[in-house]
Amino acid sequence: MDGDTLRLVIFISVFLIMLILELFIPRHPIVDSKPRRLGINLGLTGLNTLLARLVFGAAAVGAAKIAGSRGWGLLNVLDWPSEMELFIGVVFLDFAIYVQHVIVHKVPFFWLFHVVHHSDLDLDVSSGLRFHPIEILGSMLYKIAIVYLLGPSPLTVLVFEVILNVMALFSHSNITLPGKIDHLCRKIIVTPDMHRIHHSVEVRETNSNYGFNLSVWDRLLGTYTQEALKEQPEIVIGLDTIRHPDEVTFKNLLLMPLRNRAQEYSQPSHLN
Repeated sequence: MDGDTLRLVIFISVFLIMLILELFIPRHPIVDSKPRRLGINLGLTGLNTLLARLVFGAAAVGAAKIAGSRGWGLLNVLDWPSEMELFIGVVFLDFAIYVQHVIVHKVPFFWLFHVVHHSDLDLDVSSGLRFHPIEILGSMLYKIAIVYLLGPSPLTVLVFEVILNVMALFSHSNITLPGKIDHLCRKIIVTPDMHRIHHSVEVRETNSNYGFNLSVWDRLLGTYTQEALKEQPEIVIGLDTIRHPDEVTFKNLLLMPLRNRAQEYSQPSHLN
Protein backbone atom coordinates (compact mmCIF):
# COMPACT_ATOMS: atom_id res chain seq x y z
CA MET A 1 0.00 0.00 0.00
CA ASP A 2 1.52 3.33 -1.05
CA GLY A 3 1.55 6.47 1.11
CA ASP A 4 -1.41 8.15 -0.58
CA THR A 5 -3.60 5.06 -0.26
CA LEU A 6 -2.61 4.63 3.38
CA ARG A 7 -3.50 8.25 4.16
CA LEU A 8 -6.85 7.88 2.41
CA VAL A 9 -7.76 4.67 4.24
CA ILE A 10 -6.85 6.16 7.63
CA PHE A 11 -8.68 9.41 6.81
CA ILE A 12 -11.91 7.68 5.77
CA SER A 13 -11.78 5.28 8.75
CA VAL A 14 -11.29 8.03 11.34
CA PHE A 15 -13.87 10.26 9.69
CA LEU A 16 -16.53 7.52 9.80
CA ILE A 17 -15.66 6.56 13.39
CA MET A 18 -15.98 10.17 14.57
CA LEU A 19 -19.19 10.61 12.57
CA ILE A 20 -20.74 7.57 14.26
CA LEU A 21 -19.56 8.60 17.73
CA GLU A 22 -21.14 12.03 17.23
CA LEU A 23 -24.50 10.31 16.89
CA PHE A 24 -24.19 8.49 20.22
CA ILE A 25 -22.10 10.78 22.46
CA PRO A 26 -22.60 14.37 21.21
CA ARG A 27 -21.09 17.14 23.33
CA HIS A 28 -22.79 20.19 21.83
CA PRO A 29 -26.33 20.70 20.47
CA ILE A 30 -26.68 21.08 16.69
CA VAL A 31 -27.67 24.51 15.33
CA ASP A 32 -27.49 24.01 11.55
CA SER A 33 -28.52 21.08 9.34
CA LYS A 34 -25.84 18.40 9.64
CA PRO A 35 -26.47 16.83 6.18
CA ARG A 36 -26.28 20.29 4.57
CA ARG A 37 -23.04 21.11 6.37
CA LEU A 38 -21.54 17.72 5.55
CA GLY A 39 -22.25 18.32 1.89
CA ILE A 40 -20.66 21.77 1.97
CA ASN A 41 -17.59 20.77 3.98
CA LEU A 42 -16.95 17.61 1.98
CA GLY A 43 -17.47 19.60 -1.22
CA LEU A 44 -14.77 22.04 -0.11
CA THR A 45 -12.49 19.10 0.68
CA GLY A 46 -12.95 17.64 -2.79
CA LEU A 47 -12.26 20.99 -4.45
CA ASN A 48 -9.23 21.65 -2.25
CA THR A 49 -7.77 18.18 -2.86
CA LEU A 50 -8.15 18.57 -6.62
CA LEU A 51 -6.56 22.02 -6.66
CA ALA A 52 -3.67 20.95 -4.42
CA ARG A 53 -2.98 17.97 -6.69
CA LEU A 54 -3.09 20.09 -9.83
CA VAL A 55 -0.84 22.82 -8.43
CA PHE A 56 1.58 20.92 -6.18
CA GLY A 57 1.40 17.25 -7.17
CA ALA A 58 3.00 15.23 -4.37
CA ALA A 59 3.22 18.40 -2.25
CA ALA A 60 5.06 18.08 1.09
CA VAL A 61 6.12 14.44 0.64
CA GLY A 62 7.41 15.27 -2.83
CA ALA A 63 9.28 18.26 -1.40
CA ALA A 64 10.93 15.95 1.15
CA LYS A 65 12.14 13.67 -1.66
CA ILE A 66 13.60 16.65 -3.52
CA ALA A 67 15.24 18.01 -0.36
CA GLY A 68 16.76 14.61 0.40
CA SER A 69 18.16 14.13 -3.09
CA ARG A 70 19.76 17.58 -3.06
CA GLY A 71 20.87 17.62 0.57
CA TRP A 72 18.68 20.58 1.49
CA GLY A 73 17.55 21.27 5.03
CA LEU A 74 18.94 21.04 8.54
CA LEU A 75 18.24 17.34 9.12
CA ASN A 76 19.93 16.36 5.84
CA VAL A 77 23.02 18.26 6.94
CA LEU A 78 23.07 16.80 10.47
CA ASP A 79 22.38 13.24 9.29
CA TRP A 80 21.03 12.04 12.66
CA PRO A 81 19.63 8.53 13.28
CA SER A 82 16.33 7.95 11.51
CA GLU A 83 14.38 7.48 14.75
CA MET A 84 15.61 10.79 16.17
CA GLU A 85 14.95 12.52 12.85
CA LEU A 86 11.40 11.17 12.78
CA PHE A 87 10.66 12.42 16.30
CA ILE A 88 12.25 15.85 15.85
CA GLY A 89 10.75 16.27 12.39
CA VAL A 90 7.18 15.53 13.52
CA VAL A 91 7.49 17.78 16.59
CA PHE A 92 8.99 20.67 14.61
CA LEU A 93 6.36 20.40 11.85
CA ASP A 94 3.70 20.40 14.56
CA PHE A 95 5.14 23.64 15.96
CA ALA A 96 5.27 25.11 12.44
CA ILE A 97 1.54 24.49 11.98
CA TYR A 98 0.85 26.12 15.36
CA VAL A 99 2.79 29.20 14.19
CA GLN A 100 0.90 29.20 10.90
CA HIS A 101 -2.41 29.11 12.75
CA VAL A 102 -1.46 32.11 14.87
CA ILE A 103 -0.37 34.00 11.74
CA VAL A 104 -3.66 33.46 9.88
CA HIS A 105 -5.46 34.95 12.89
CA LYS A 106 -3.14 37.91 13.34
CA VAL A 107 -2.59 39.02 9.73
CA PRO A 108 -5.73 40.68 8.27
CA PHE A 109 -5.22 39.39 4.71
CA PHE A 110 -4.87 35.77 5.83
CA TRP A 111 -7.84 36.09 8.19
CA LEU A 112 -10.05 36.96 5.19
CA PHE A 113 -9.62 33.35 4.03
CA HIS A 114 -9.38 31.63 7.42
CA VAL A 115 -12.75 33.15 8.35
CA VAL A 116 -14.33 30.44 6.17
CA HIS A 117 -13.15 27.84 8.69
CA HIS A 118 -14.52 29.82 11.65
CA SER A 119 -17.84 30.62 9.97
CA ASP A 120 -19.21 27.13 10.65
CA LEU A 121 -22.25 27.41 12.93
CA ASP A 122 -21.58 23.96 14.40
CA LEU A 123 -18.38 22.13 15.16
CA ASP A 124 -18.05 18.50 14.16
CA VAL A 125 -15.68 16.15 12.36
CA SER A 126 -16.41 17.77 8.99
CA SER A 127 -15.36 21.20 10.31
CA GLY A 128 -11.77 19.98 10.23
CA LEU A 129 -12.08 19.89 6.43
CA ARG A 130 -13.67 23.32 5.99
CA PHE A 131 -11.08 25.66 4.47
CA HIS A 132 -11.07 28.13 1.60
CA PRO A 133 -9.11 26.86 -1.44
CA ILE A 134 -6.76 29.85 -1.33
CA GLU A 135 -5.90 29.09 2.30
CA ILE A 136 -5.18 25.46 1.38
CA LEU A 137 -2.85 26.50 -1.43
CA GLY A 138 -1.11 28.99 0.87
CA SER A 139 -0.79 26.31 3.55
CA MET A 140 0.82 23.96 1.02
CA LEU A 141 3.37 26.60 0.06
CA TYR A 142 4.15 27.16 3.72
CA LYS A 143 4.61 23.44 4.44
CA ILE A 144 6.82 22.94 1.38
CA ALA A 145 9.02 25.85 2.47
CA ILE A 146 9.31 24.37 5.99
CA VAL A 147 10.20 20.96 4.53
CA TYR A 148 12.96 22.48 2.40
CA LEU A 149 14.37 24.30 5.44
CA LEU A 150 14.08 21.37 7.84
CA GLY A 151 14.95 18.52 5.46
CA PRO A 152 12.85 15.70 6.99
CA SER A 153 12.63 12.31 5.27
CA PRO A 154 9.56 11.50 3.12
CA LEU A 155 8.52 8.99 5.82
CA THR A 156 8.66 11.71 8.48
CA VAL A 157 6.47 13.99 6.37
CA LEU A 158 4.03 11.14 5.62
CA VAL A 159 3.72 10.31 9.35
CA PHE A 160 3.18 13.98 10.13
CA GLU A 161 0.53 14.34 7.41
CA VAL A 162 -1.35 11.32 8.77
CA ILE A 163 -1.22 12.79 12.28
CA LEU A 164 -2.35 16.16 10.92
CA ASN A 165 -5.39 14.61 9.23
CA VAL A 166 -6.36 12.38 12.15
CA MET A 167 -6.01 15.10 14.77
CA ALA A 168 -7.91 17.65 12.66
CA LEU A 169 -10.84 15.22 12.53
CA PHE A 170 -10.60 14.29 16.21
CA SER A 171 -10.15 17.80 17.66
CA HIS A 172 -13.07 19.21 15.66
CA SER A 173 -15.41 16.31 16.43
CA ASN A 174 -18.57 16.78 18.46
CA ILE A 175 -17.98 13.97 20.93
CA THR A 176 -18.05 13.74 24.72
CA LEU A 177 -14.95 12.58 26.54
CA PRO A 178 -15.16 11.80 30.28
CA GLY A 179 -13.77 14.72 32.28
CA LYS A 180 -10.79 12.83 33.69
CA ILE A 181 -9.81 11.48 30.27
CA ASP A 182 -10.08 14.94 28.71
CA HIS A 183 -7.94 16.39 31.50
CA LEU A 184 -5.24 13.74 31.07
CA CYS A 185 -5.25 13.93 27.27
CA ARG A 186 -4.93 17.71 27.32
CA LYS A 187 -1.55 17.42 28.98
CA ILE A 188 -0.25 16.06 25.69
CA ILE A 189 -2.73 16.50 22.85
CA VAL A 190 -5.55 18.82 21.80
CA THR A 191 -8.98 17.44 22.72
CA PRO A 192 -12.37 18.37 21.22
CA ASP A 193 -13.30 20.38 24.34
CA MET A 194 -10.03 22.30 24.15
CA HIS A 195 -10.42 23.13 20.46
CA ARG A 196 -14.14 23.95 20.76
CA ILE A 197 -13.11 26.93 22.87
CA HIS A 198 -11.07 28.17 19.90
CA HIS A 199 -14.24 28.17 17.78
CA SER A 200 -16.23 30.25 20.27
CA VAL A 201 -17.65 33.64 19.24
CA GLU A 202 -15.89 35.13 22.26
CA VAL A 203 -12.86 37.06 20.99
CA ARG A 204 -10.54 36.07 23.84
CA GLU A 205 -11.39 32.42 23.32
CA THR A 206 -11.06 32.53 19.53
CA ASN A 207 -7.54 33.89 20.00
CA SER A 208 -6.42 30.93 22.08
CA ASN A 209 -5.92 27.16 21.81
CA TYR A 210 -4.30 27.34 18.37
CA GLY A 211 -2.71 23.89 18.55
CA PHE A 212 -3.98 21.04 16.43
CA ASN A 213 -2.04 18.09 17.85
CA LEU A 214 0.33 18.83 20.75
CA SER A 215 -1.12 21.08 23.44
CA VAL A 216 2.32 22.09 24.71
CA TRP A 217 2.71 25.07 22.34
CA ASP A 218 -0.36 26.86 23.69
CA ARG A 219 0.78 26.21 27.25
CA LEU A 220 4.36 27.37 26.69
CA LEU A 221 3.52 30.44 24.61
CA GLY A 222 0.63 31.80 26.67
CA THR A 223 -2.24 31.07 24.28
CA TYR A 224 -3.91 28.34 26.33
CA THR A 225 -7.46 28.72 27.67
CA GLN A 226 -8.50 25.90 29.96
CA GLU A 227 -12.18 26.76 30.41
CA ALA A 228 -14.58 28.80 28.28
CA LEU A 229 -16.78 31.51 29.76
CA LYS A 230 -19.74 29.18 29.23
CA GLU A 231 -20.16 25.47 29.81
CA GLN A 232 -19.13 23.37 26.81
CA PRO A 233 -22.69 22.58 25.58
CA GLU A 234 -23.55 26.31 25.77
CA ILE A 235 -20.58 27.68 23.80
CA VAL A 236 -21.77 29.67 20.79
CA ILE A 237 -19.82 28.38 17.82
CA GLY A 238 -18.69 30.56 14.91
CA LEU A 239 -18.55 34.32 14.43
CA ASP A 240 -20.96 36.85 15.91
CA THR A 241 -21.41 38.49 12.49
CA ILE A 242 -22.30 35.28 10.62
CA ARG A 243 -25.26 33.64 12.30
CA HIS A 244 -27.60 32.38 9.53
CA PRO A 245 -27.23 29.24 7.36
CA ASP A 246 -27.99 31.26 4.21
CA GLU A 247 -24.74 33.17 4.80
CA VAL A 248 -22.61 30.04 4.69
CA THR A 249 -23.68 28.24 1.52
CA PHE A 250 -20.97 26.67 -0.65
CA LYS A 251 -21.00 29.64 -3.04
CA ASN A 252 -20.96 32.20 -0.25
CA LEU A 253 -17.98 30.51 1.42
CA LEU A 254 -15.95 30.73 -1.78
CA LEU A 255 -16.85 34.43 -2.11
CA MET A 256 -16.50 35.20 1.59
CA PRO A 257 -12.99 36.75 1.42
CA LEU A 258 -14.30 39.38 -1.03
CA ARG A 259 -17.43 39.98 1.01
CA ASN A 260 -15.37 40.32 4.17
CA ARG A 261 -13.78 43.42 2.72
CA ALA A 262 -17.15 44.88 1.81
CA GLN A 263 -19.13 43.92 4.89
CA GLU A 264 -16.31 44.09 7.46
CA TYR A 265 -16.92 40.75 9.12
CA SER A 266 -15.32 40.79 12.54
CA GLN A 267 -11.64 39.89 12.70
CA PRO A 268 -11.07 38.53 16.21
CA SER A 269 -7.30 38.94 16.01
CA HIS A 270 -7.67 42.71 15.90
CA LEU A 271 -10.10 42.94 18.77
CA ASN A 272 -8.08 41.16 21.41
